[in-house]
Amino acid sequence: MKSIRIALGALFVMVWMLALAFSFQGSAVAAPVMLDAGAVMPLAFGGILVNAGTINTIFTGLKTIFNNALKASPGNWQATAMEILSNGKSEDYAWLSRFPMMRKWVGEKSVKSLEAGKYTAINEDWETTIAVKRNDIEDDSLGIYNAQAQMAGDSASELNDIIVDSLKNGAFTSLGIDGQYFYDTDHSVKGASVSNKLTTVLSAATPAAAAAGYGAARTAIMKFTDEEGMPLRLMPDTLEVPPALEAIAKKLLEADKLDDNSPNPYKGTAKLIVNPALTSDTAWFLHVTSKAVKPFIVQMRKRPTFVSQTTMENDDVFMKAEYKFGAEARATGVYGFWQLSVGSTGAG
Repeated sequence: MKSIRIALGALFVMVWMLALAFSFQGSAVAAPVMLDAGAVMPLAFGGILVNAGTINTIFTGLKTIFNNALKASPGNWQATAMEILSNGKSEDYAWLSRFPMMRKWVGEKSVKSLEAGKYTAINEDWETTIAVKRNDIEDDSLGIYNAQAQMAGDSASELNDIIVDSLKNGAFTSLGIDGQYFYDTDHSVKGASVSNKLTTVLSAATPAAAAAGYGAARTAIMKFTDEEGMPLRLMPDTLEVPPALEAIAKKLLEADKLDDNSPNPYKGTAKLIVNPALTSDTAWFLHVTSKAVKPFIVQMRKRPTFVSQTTMENDDVFMKAEYKFGAEARATGVYGFWQLSVGSTGAG
């Protein structure tokens, strides 16, 4: 009987240990961070044991979430902008000083010299950073960081859009390649002042109102010439407006008739972009996007990249009990040929 009691006692201990082990394993499975398959999370009573292996596994999962979000959101900047890769601290845009056009070759070729150093764009630093509390790791409360890693990836994917939208919002007060505001009334062409800036409202009320705004912008672009007086042969194809002007823009580009029931001569003459990042409710833009060069340029030195600070001996870990992750990039925005766009303040 004594031997039976000993055997039963041993069996009870084994069952208790197995139950305890399964309860710990369940805690690990409940961790919300997306981890690599087969990864084993060290456990402490009631949570996760923080060590170098644990931190590496967690941040590998966050990096995966970030990169997936980055790839899933290509952005809308390509419609009106182009990307140029940068190989250094800055880039010289002397090549933008002349709009290249073919001319009849009579005698020697006409060599168009470029003014080096006239318009140099310096790359800027961009970042987004998130702190991960060590207590959240120990307490197995990491779900919030999954969402933050995804939002950081979404934000990084919008970098080109952010840069291009900033160019557009500042285009009436920021200088372009010719030393004038990008949208200005006195660009110099063959000694004369040429305007790509309007103040007229965007209107679909009557034929006269539509012609004074949208029609005037179309005409201006189609009449632009180069320094030799040759037509640039540009056809505007994209109207960009803030949300406040969406209904008017749709009426101009899609309706058979204007507000006064007269025939609409501008139906189908351009694509429509409604941009919620435009800061003015009255300003609107008409672009040429069919050329190799677009009106706006993203100068990209380093694409958004996931970075993390996970060293256990780091000062922030010791003093603040937190790790960090986020994204870094180097880029800037540049105005292209002003002839490819007409902007109106809409001030009237």
